[in-house]
Amino acid sequence: MSQQGYVAAPPYSQAQPGMGAYQGGFGSGPTQPLYGHYGGPPQAFNAPPAGMMKSSVSPAASVPLPPGPSQYNPNVQQNGSHPQSYPAPPAVSAPYGQPPLSLYNSMTSPGPPPTQQLTNQMSSMNLGSHAQGLQSPPPPASSVVQQPFQTPPTSTMAPPQMPPGPQSPHMSPLMSPPQSPPASMPIASQLMAGTSMEGMGRPFPGPPPPGPGGFQQPGLGSAGQPGYPQQPGQFGGYMAGAHQNMPGPFTGPPQKKLDPDSIPSITQVIEDDQVKQGGQVFTTNIRGQVPPLVTTDFTVTDQGNASPRFIRCTTYSLPCTADLAKQCQVPLAAIIKPFASLPKNETPLYVVNHGDTGPVRCNRCKAYMCPYMQFIDGGRRYQCGFCNCVNEVPVFYFQHLDHMGRRVDFYERPELSLGSYEFVATLDYCKNNKPPNPPAYIFMIDVSYNNIKSGLVKLICDELKTLLEKLPREEGMDTSAIKVGFVTYNKVLHFYNVKSTLAQPQMMVVSDTAEMFVPLLDGFLVNYQDSRAVIYNLLDQIPDMFADTAESETVFAPVIQAGVEAFKAAECSGKLFIFHSSMPTAEAPGKLKNRDDKKLVNTDKEKTLFQPQKGVYEQLSKDCVASGCCVDLFLFPSQYTDIATMADVPSHTGGSVYKYSNFQVETDGEHFLRDLRKDVQKSIGFDAIMRVRTSTGFRATDFFGGIYMNNTTDVEMAAVDCDKGMTVEFKHDDTLSEETGALMQCALLYTTISGQRRLRIHNLSLNCSSQLSELYKSCETDSLINFFAKSAYRAILNQPLKNVREILVNQTAHMLACYRKNCASPSAASQLILPDAMKVFPVYMNSLMKTAPLVGSTELSTDDRAHQRLSVMAMGVEDTQLLLYPRLIPLHNIDVNSEKPATPVRCSEERLTDSGIFLLENGQSMFLWLGQASSPDLIQSLFNLPSLAHLQGHMCALPELDNPLSRKVRSIISGLLEKRSNSMKFLQRAERQTTMAN
Repeated sequence: MSQQGYVAAPPYSQAQPGMGAYQGGFGSGPTQPLYGHYGGPPQAFNAPPAGMMKSSVSPAASVPLPPGPSQYNPNVQQNGSHPQSYPAPPAVSAPYGQPPLSLYNSMTSPGPPPTQQLTNQMSSMNLGSHAQGLQSPPPPASSVVQQPFQTPPTSTMAPPQMPPGPQSPHMSPLMSPPQSPPASMPIASQLMAGTSMEGMGRPFPGPPPPGPGGFQQPGLGSAGQPGYPQQPGQFGGYMAGAHQNMPGPFTGPPQKKLDPDSIPSITQVIEDDQVKQGGQVFTTNIRGQVPPLVTTDFTVTDQGNASPRFIRCTTYSLPCTADLAKQCQVPLAAIIKPFASLPKNETPLYVVNHGDTGPVRCNRCKAYMCPYMQFIDGGRRYQCGFCNCVNEVPVFYFQHLDHMGRRVDFYERPELSLGSYEFVATLDYCKNNKPPNPPAYIFMIDVSYNNIKSGLVKLICDELKTLLEKLPREEGMDTSAIKVGFVTYNKVLHFYNVKSTLAQPQMMVVSDTAEMFVPLLDGFLVNYQDSRAVIYNLLDQIPDMFADTAESETVFAPVIQAGVEAFKAAECSGKLFIFHSSMPTAEAPGKLKNRDDKKLVNTDKEKTLFQPQKGVYEQLSKDCVASGCCVDLFLFPSQYTDIATMADVPSHTGGSVYKYSNFQVETDGEHFLRDLRKDVQKSIGFDAIMRVRTSTGFRATDFFGGIYMNNTTDVEMAAVDCDKGMTVEFKHDDTLSEETGALMQCALLYTTISGQRRLRIHNLSLNCSSQLSELYKSCETDSLINFFAKSAYRAILNQPLKNVREILVNQTAHMLACYRKNCASPSAASQLILPDAMKVFPVYMNSLMKTAPLVGSTELSTDDRAHQRLSVMAMGVEDTQLLLYPRLIPLHNIDVNSEKPATPVRCSEERLTDSGIFLLENGQSMFLWLGQASSPDLIQSLFNLPSLAHLQGHMCALPELDNPLSRKVRSIISGLLEKRSNSMKFLQRAERQTTMAN
């Protein structure tokens, strides 16, 4: 049975089915492969045909996961043998980029390829119009047979068992159309206008294609002759522009604009998911189960698969073959947040300690014991679920099996029954086979003229007196084991001895920044509780000590080098908190020059603005990772500082970069202090190394994030905290089985804040399918856009922005065209049909295209663009979702007595009203928008002012007033500030019109 996804009606001027003898909207495909895999190598990976490649063990050795292709049942999966079911042969598919020949090729002239047609459709649509499109009736059921590219009716095969939960509604050709026609789903003209199919074959990581846009297929140009717009095509698509002196052959009536309300609404999708799954328990005992959205409030019960708070996937049903993956172009990826914070009502990870023997692992692939291991031979052996190797069970780990073939201690061992857990690591997992020391925090303060004059140094010192009392500590511990140290610097570095036996702190100056060393060992890194009095004394003295400084030049690379040397000397890992204000121009290693050149914007050399300067900082990143030295950078610039280079070390060591332009204590001080408090107190692991293992048939090939990689498999991080997310892309190297599914295991080795070496394990099982409809139905849009954002942001280091934007547009069109061709009912060529699970994906893609790094504009600060690029690379799914589609909350009509959270509206300028008050937040900034005609009563309640005219300047917080509206709004704002990973700067604006980013 073919499936109908989200159907968008055509504009009035587009052709209907049957016109021009062009049925169904598809013509012959291109004569050569046209599309390269997104983010892949220049030559797309081609798996050998089924039967040409053998796994390392015989097929008979693999034991399927009972009882069904999509059901993970902890009661029977663990143990017992099962009859071997050989996987069905892979579905026959056409060569990649070349759709099957159509029956209509012999009857009519060929039409445009589906992907070109879809791109043209989306290019032609407008977001600001108000006309409802026409809905053509569905074709008769017989049209399913007429389309050779339709998926076979599902009645001829047993469909995989789907878990209970949200299913994508689809319309059968036999169903009657809805009474009110569904709306068109355009991508805004800003996204698609001027795009072409050129460059589709160029993946991101490779060199830029020749010419301004790579190759261009004849007939697929986006602009035609200069000055000649594209003309509406005969079959609903668009033709190339008319040639000079020759008018276009088709001139239909002007297109009527679409009603923005007819576009699928992200806020509605979020609200619907909250209504459907909010407040419920999500149990992870079903393989390939699609979790609730990241915006939904739900509780997770771990029963064999990792919580979606730790791992989310772009699709939870992988295609069985590489050909299917190439055909649909949907990226296969997982976004992993190994240290994600858990709500208080969820159980923290259990810690398993096997003593000196350490964790039980597969002898061949080294996967750790998990729920996917199959115990056989009375419990004396087990078969690895990842590589199918049969291993002997260690004597200490032996346990009998019950009558169902399951270990008797199944529920007593977290590693057998849970998806996420921790092992205590042995000395074999430690450097030099020695247990690590507790980590340290070093606070490094720039005391140059700018920071002293602004009051920043005094602000930092005052805050540290209280903040050091709240250093993170292990559960159940009274005090933190983290040691602290202090450095101030300008052109030279000042180290401080704060040993507890001293009456006054001692300063030691290192002026030779070319050969950095730590002048003292004993007394530099100390326990805060022991040396509290000396540290208080130091923090009081620092602002006065440099009050009369006139030094404006600073160093930067030697500051990081000093931290590395300190950690090496103390034989511990840790984090540097660097508070810096300007570009390092003093004569020292890492000196930078101003290379900000607006003339490079929108040229092939624009990518150099995002590239860090090589040499000193590249080596520093390696040294930091090797020493477990994480760098967090707090920047307070008043002009260009080359963030692309200065943030290179933090971005490779698992650190964060915070930027406060033109910092003023009065307006920005509280924002900075909230960030500092969150950063110091967040849960974190140090000196980490991560590896992602997969079952046979696919493998992890690419990694995105604030990471460093010395080889192709090990992800190294000097530290990893609860907000950092890594995105991992997978590719096929063999055929996957629908019966056994696909397994992945993320293993993270790290040092705790108390100095214990541990292994954190996250396991996840996915479905596999030879039906593309299952893949599309199991997609998760929020994860997809996270992958696309990180892929694009990495690509702009090597390719012109124009090429990157074209690849984004073309792959979006390709994914949707593949769904239409293979999964949807035949329909008019002019209709845009979207998978239900991806119906808002074009809106997210439109937002991504309009983010600062991908917009070539001289009005945007180069540092701001570089900062956003680096921030997104380390984001998890919830952070990218919020950044790309901000929350717009109306406050003027809020129910002050309701306990329900405020309901956002569509994030569009058209939603703003002159009489309204709105709160806009995207996880980075928060705006309070005040309409010019706002009610004086509302202004009085919020600001204690008689009218909007009396509001002056920008305030950093709302005044605390004793009335219901003020309490409600301040409660909403404080709740959002607490919930987000970054402390958002609060701005209020009173104006009639404003332009939003998305």
